[in-house]
Amino acid sequence: MLLRLLAGVGFANYDTLYALVWGQQLAGGHTPQYAIPVAPTPHPLVEGLGFVLAPLGAAGMERVTVALGFLALAACGWVLYRLGSLWFGRLAGALAAALFLTRVPVLSYGVRAYVDLPYLLLVLLAVLIAVPRPGRPRGGSPAAVLALLALAGLLRPEAWAFSGLYWLYLAVVAHRAAHGRPAPAPLPAALSPAALARLAALAALAPLLWMLGDLLVTGDLLWSLRNTRNTALELARETGIAKAPLYIPRRIGEILRPSVLAGAALGGVLGLLWLRARALAGVLVGVVAVAVFAAFAAAGLPINTRYAFLAAAILCVFCGAGVFGWTQLDAGDRRRRWWMAGGALVALALAISAPGQYRAANHELANLRRQQSIQGQLLSLVDRHIVSLRCGPVGVPNHRPIPLLALRLNASPADVVSAQARTIARGVYVEPATPEVAEDYILDRHDPDPLIARVPAGFEPAGGDGDWRVYRRCP
Repeated sequence: MLLRLLAGVGFANYDTLYALVWGQQLAGGHTPQYAIPVAPTPHPLVEGLGFVLAPLGAAGMERVTVALGFLALAACGWVLYRLGSLWFGRLAGALAAALFLTRVPVLSYGVRAYVDLPYLLLVLLAVLIAVPRPGRPRGGSPAAVLALLALAGLLRPEAWAFSGLYWLYLAVVAHRAAHGRPAPAPLPAALSPAALARLAALAALAPLLWMLGDLLVTGDLLWSLRNTRNTALELARETGIAKAPLYIPRRIGEILRPSVLAGAALGGVLGLLWLRARALAGVLVGVVAVAVFAAFAAAGLPINTRYAFLAAAILCVFCGAGVFGWTQLDAGDRRRRWWMAGGALVALALAISAPGQYRAANHELANLRRQQSIQGQLLSLVDRHIVSLRCGPVGVPNHRPIPLLALRLNASPADVVSAQARTIARGVYVEPATPEVAEDYILDRHDPDPLIARVPAGFEPAGGDGDWRVYRRCP
């Protein structure tokens, strides 16, 4: 847990907390409450984790989830090292891993246990198994690849597209081989029509389970898609195919910054020119990642920075290639000198940008440590029974604290009410004690109404701490 010690912060974010709450509800024999204003998209695999971890209690559930998030973050670095080593040598792989793990958005989302890092890990593992390598020129087991993508598909729906495209590739290659025609690449194993049918069922497993869950909970097979679209509109997220050409490169740039992008461009160009057999697999994965990102934006999903992590991870590998790819050319190859010169310039740019990257990461982690402290004080009010459901629902200024309190109170998220949705007539109301707390934890410029609501009429002071004030009205 070195990353956890270095970061000095770790807590579950809003989306993950909601998934744990829904898993907690399932463990208690209750139907998950999806239809809460500004609730996130369900993530079935994390809900399953919440179901399994429910006996540990709310605090234990969050601790284990955060620990798994850090493990996923570290494992992403390991898989990128393996991919970079496979394609462009160990030095390139080590640099790719270091670059990815030190990007500010990656750290920010990783320490908050976003599902996007476990999702990325599963997809990268699938890529690592699928690509050819010395001693395994045909790649690994298609069933293993599709099983990993099925798990990823229970975290993010983009994996459904990757599963479908990989299965289509297998079907085309098998068809050409069966008819004695040259195939673009050899299959890992002979695939009969029956084997392809079994693999098709595996590729379809994640979307079927996801939609079945939506149907059982809401009566709507496409609840997740419709809810995500509506929430994106409500929160004014950028979405739509018309905005993809502008915002997808911008999101990737927010993660990598110019020096890494320049190195990736150099590594991509020289790799395709002089190490084409090694570079093609990475280029193909990167192109597919961007294409699927754009396709989902066209379907109405938001163009969020974290959705670009796969493309950014592959570009980190190519940046490693830009600096160290020359090591894979023969010692007497004259092209090595040109590549070494370009790589030295990229290494210099990375070194110059490193202090700024460090300051940005330190600033972001400091902000997150402040948020964790504010959350900790709010939870201490629950532990001391100052905030409870004894008098009725718990009111909060906006949607942000809802899943946190619902999980700790072992309650339905419907019992924690945002003042932006409605005003409670009894119960407990919690508000930030200072404008700084409101700014650091509550306010979000994407909220439907970013203003802090007033204490409901008839509620009397009932305690608090340095960050929160509590009011109560019992019947």
